[in-house]
Amino acid sequence: MRIAVTGTHGSGKTTLIDDFMDGHRHYEHAQEPYWELAQQGMPFANGPTTDHLAEQLEQSARMILATASEPDVIFDRCPLDFIAYLEVVSEEEDGEDEWTPSGKLLAKIEAALATLDLIVLLPLSTPDEITVEIEYPKLRRAVDERLKLILREDVLGLLENGPRVSEISGPRDARLAQLTAAISAG
Repeated sequence: MRIAVTGTHGSGKTTLIDDFMDGHRHYEHAQEPYWELAQQGMPFANGPTTDHLAEQLEQSARMILATASEPDVIFDRCPLDFIAYLEVVSEEEDGEDEWTPSGKLLAKIEAALATLDLIVLLPLSTPDEITVEIEYPKLRRAVDERLKLILREDVLGLLENGPRVSEISGPRDARLAQLTAAISAG
């Protein structure tokens, strides 16, 4: 099954993926696009910018499409994560309309999403499961809200013929159990 785990920063994506990989060694783990780009030598600014987020969006789509023929992959993030970040950050940067992808990029995003079987959303919880201090807490909350809107209501119209969406919450062990159940149901 091709799975993307999505959520704002500090929502527990990587922890869930690590826990999942412990019991599913046959899966390939595709790391977060940020780390892929950093390993390729891309310098990042101190703090999120629309240019760097747009590059991560492109990288996310490239990574998913490059593995389209591989059946068991779990991705740390998908293009929808970066759309949410871009919309929030672009509003903060220039105060103008929301960021929107070009037609060519939108087609690439749709093609990438069509190769996925399941998107797992990890919304922020109350109380917060993450006990360490998280950078950019205001951005974190805003992206969480935007991502929930994108995935719950398909406001971008990208999920109608795409992957199933499963929202997972709760403590660490419950999240892993819910992911396992979502895979079994799919």
